[in-house]
Amino acid sequence: MTATSAPTRTAPAPAAPAAAPGLRRMHLAAHFPGVNNTTVWADPDAGSQIDFASFEHLARTAERGRFDFFFLAEGLRLREHRGRIHDLDVLGRPESITVLNALAAVTDRLGLAATVSTTFNEPYELARRLSTLDHLSAGRAAWNVVTTSDAFTGENFRRGGYLDHADRYVRAAEFVATARALWDSWPAAGTPRPVDHQGPHFSVRGAFTLPRSPQGHPVIIQAGDSAEGRDFAAATADVVFTRHSTLPAGQEFYADVKGRLAAHGRDADSLKIMPGATVVLGDTAADAQERAATIRRQQVSPQNALLAAEQIWGVDLSGHDPDGPLPVFDPDPDAELSQGRVRIADRKAVADRWRALSEAKGLSIRDTVIETTGRQSFVGTPAAVAEEMTAYVAARAADGFILVPHLTPGGLDDFVDRVVPLLQERGVLRTEYEGRTLRSHLGLPEPVRPAGKG
Repeated sequence: MTATSAPTRTAPAPAAPAAAPGLRRMHLAAHFPGVNNTTVWADPDAGSQIDFASFEHLARTAERGRFDFFFLAEGLRLREHRGRIHDLDVLGRPESITVLNALAAVTDRLGLAATVSTTFNEPYELARRLSTLDHLSAGRAAWNVVTTSDAFTGENFRRGGYLDHADRYVRAAEFVATARALWDSWPAAGTPRPVDHQGPHFSVRGAFTLPRSPQGHPVIIQAGDSAEGRDFAAATADVVFTRHSTLPAGQEFYADVKGRLAAHGRDADSLKIMPGATVVLGDTAADAQERAATIRRQQVSPQNALLAAEQIWGVDLSGHDPDGPLPVFDPDPDAELSQGRVRIADRKAVADRWRALSEAKGLSIRDTVIETTGRQSFVGTPAAVAEEMTAYVAARAADGFILVPHLTPGGLDDFVDRVVPLLQERGVLRTEYEGRTLRSHLGLPEPVRPAGKG
């Protein structure tokens, strides 16, 4: 048997309680903070991002808010800048599936999503680990499929670590298809059928060690935004984690990706689109705006501001004043000061936009970085935030949101205490879990075994 990238046939989705008339049901997930400069480590309420108590607190808070799932990012190498480890945003990151296996014991219904690269793993081994998590959690596992193409990360792995950029989604598609073939290889009763897959990237031959998990397959999440990434999501994913958090950008992305589903034999409800979002609350609109401004300045420290500018200009700017003007010279298009970060394709275009913004508003380096990189998605009173989030989902800019708090581990407490009850009153968020598996939370069908699989 040779695995293909075609989606598994699906059974009808379970019915979900209807939202209030004219409103659409909202899905919510919690992203554990600690990646990039969203997280504010200098805040006195900030806790450890490697202490299990931190993971447990955020997960229990998300479950109390009846969120769909808890989401962990992944980092396979500490990022470097100017040849030194950059520790402003990530001070250590445990392996995600290990953490989620432990969280399965202290949560009951919350989905558990791990980010794992298809570049530096093997289908049989990862399918087994994810299936184990799905069994231990009674059907709550999810896999955020990511690709890695940089040689810097690959230096930690025996392959020598270089995968051509053009091959990353080819390998990913074969990886996911092979994992699904393994998950499908056990019949409802009887002896498991050996998998025989021979492809350009993987060779897998043998019987899988675990029976079919409680939700059939772990939920597949994907976060690519390129044309290749959007096609991969339409063919393969159950959830898309996107960066498009403004209404117009969200609507464009939503329409584009949902419009690609029919070519893969899928309907619009079989894929949930959930942008990353941040929330800042206040007793009044003015209070919320003031608090948001304070958080943005905490997130973009003077050192972080210069680092962000160095990524654009490609040169050492340590002699510049972060509260002074942007450099007047153009970026070096070939210099690479940072390792382990996404490369900026057209630095001069970005620098030109920054300089135009700085000149128009009289902004310093730090102010410009805050203006371009540090905005919160939803800022206002709890009632205003609930209304705006509901409007985004109603306008088909999203099916829900993956919330990224700025504090570890209590960054979701206010949202769950003050906004969740308002969303529940509107009828757009569940008051109780209706099912046990993550697929049931998301309203996704359980995959049906291909013909001949029992």
